[in-house]
Amino acid sequence: MTPAAVITVFPPIVPGQVHRWGGAGVLVARRPGLHRAVPLVPLSPAERQVVRALPAWRQAEWAAGRLLAKRLVGEFLAAPAAEVEVLPRDDGSPHVLVGGSPVTALHVSISHTAHHVAAALAPRPVGVDLCETASADAVRRVADHVLSAGERSLVGTDRPDALAGAWALKEAAVKADRTGIFGTAARDIAILGLRPPVLDGRRRAMAWQAGDAVLALVLAARG
Repeated sequence: MTPAAVITVFPPIVPGQVHRWGGAGVLVARRPGLHRAVPLVPLSPAERQVVRALPAWRQAEWAAGRLLAKRLVGEFLAAPAAEVEVLPRDDGSPHVLVGGSPVTALHVSISHTAHHVAAALAPRPVGVDLCETASADAVRRVADHVLSAGERSLVGTDRPDALAGAWALKEAAVKADRTGIFGTAARDIAILGLRPPVLDGRRRAMAWQAGDAVLALVLAARG
């Protein structure tokens, strides 16, 4: 029997495989094994222009996230990979273009850490976020600013995966709302349950264990 101490809060997700949940598609990969999750699709001239304008340390992670998102678009729309672009809006959030035209019916979100990258695609506003369980101590330090007293009681402080999951859920929710994790936005989103994740505001949420990271997906409330 598996000892209770090693049972994870969240179910596992298989890296490199498109997972569908709630009408969304989500894909996560370890950055060293990214080539096994996506075909070698070149970035478009517009995407390469964005990459060149980024600091050197950001270029690889930006490109990795877009490659995963482009694979998801191909799965949803059966669009030729060479015609798919994932470019930033004025506020920096990503959006999808096919053949140079925006695809307003699909929403995309991207996240990356030092070791993982993830993307999600859905027909409604979506947010995806990764948080490494090694970041649990950092989450503890800011818990008073991000989590309410009730949420801190629900999450606890002794489970790195629970702490990482709480942060990832908050971050994914503010991405779906197109706000931001800083300020009061994160505290305005309440975590009502953790397994399975339940958020207020008629949002739909799910979280998975992706190796040594937690992956959270949030779909914004309709309307």
